[in-house]
Amino acid sequence: MDFSTVNLYNSAMIARQLQTTLRRLATAWPIIAITGPRQSGKTTLAQAVFGGRPYVSLEDPSERAFAEEDPRGFLARFAQGAIFDEAQRWPDLFSYLQGMVDAERVPGRFVLTGSQQFGLLAGISQSLAGRVGITHLLPLSIAELTAEGQPRPVLDDLMLAGGYPAIHAHGIAPGDWLAAYLATYVERDLRQVLNVQDLTAFQRFLRLCAGRTGQLLNLSALAGEAGISHGTARAWLSVLEASYLIHLLPPYHRNFGKRLVKAPKLYFIDTGLAAWLLGIRDPDQLALHPMRGALFETLIVAEVLKHRRNAGAPPDLYFWRDNNGLEADLLIEQGGALHALEIKSGQTVTPDYIRAAQKAGRILGDEGREPWLIHGGEDTYVRSGVRVVGWRSLPAALGGV
Repeated sequence: MDFSTVNLYNSAMIARQLQTTLRRLATAWPIIAITGPRQSGKTTLAQAVFGGRPYVSLEDPSERAFAEEDPRGFLARFAQGAIFDEAQRWPDLFSYLQGMVDAERVPGRFVLTGSQQFGLLAGISQSLAGRVGITHLLPLSIAELTAEGQPRPVLDDLMLAGGYPAIHAHGIAPGDWLAAYLATYVERDLRQVLNVQDLTAFQRFLRLCAGRTGQLLNLSALAGEAGISHGTARAWLSVLEASYLIHLLPPYHRNFGKRLVKAPKLYFIDTGLAAWLLGIRDPDQLALHPMRGALFETLIVAEVLKHRRNAGAPPDLYFWRDNNGLEADLLIEQGGALHALEIKSGQTVTPDYIRAAQKAGRILGDEGREPWLIHGGEDTYVRSGVRVVGWRSLPAALGGV
């Protein structure tokens, strides 16, 4: 297969699961905010759900100039509501909206989209606290990419393509799109925020982070290999996290005994971006690559994170590793109960896989439910007290979590 030209999915707009949450929040909050990484589909989703409102891009120089020169005249056009795209580009907007919604609190009146690292959430917290329903739109999930009407994806193809909508909706070769995304959004945007002078060091840092997806974060080692200071590495990681490019998974915070590990685990939110940074270009290369297992674990952790975000819920995701040899790749906390997940990329469920899942479940004692084993095959069943879930069936399994 020529992966450079494959179009994995239907070119029609893929329905986003966050739609349900947006409509729910719009019945209670006067302002709805949609944040997330660049090119995750925020504008498209806002217009699909709130299409009856005028749309204004504050990246448009003429609109922004109007707003800055005559803010009251600019906003008078939108007294009944509007979608303000990249709202953080005009910071004064938040203060003006505060006055407008306090004078007339109409649910779902204004919709803001924007990028967290450029100040969207900071502006909201300063001026609009208690007036905004905040949502997070991440790249496409397995659930969205395997929905009715979409061809059945091949696992390795999906991991290489990742979940950015443009790749799937427009049939763009993943390698072409991801290379451009890194150059135009990741490197340009983050260099702007961080004032990075040495692009080579930053590019090396990104590749080193990709090589650590699914692993414990050793910040000192990462900084040393990248040739930067510990403080610089911490600052760069913070912006990668604020940009929704990585997720730092914390160890579980409650004490079941002495905890050995205190560092978080680093995960890329998009496997396609991680694979591209690792130099993996086609499914044959991925099949034999030593990072395939880590990329599969990244895919599953990201799927659970997307499930929680799409539902409008906090992540409440953790991992566990202690000095007694007990380990769980992922813990989901829900309603006082814990779910332990063991993640294995192999297609065949072996006795070793089952024992690993049973071991993960033992850390929960009576507090948790049966452990899950998420694997790279198709089969889903219960075996020896373990709920075995094929990767394609994970979205359905998460329905009750």
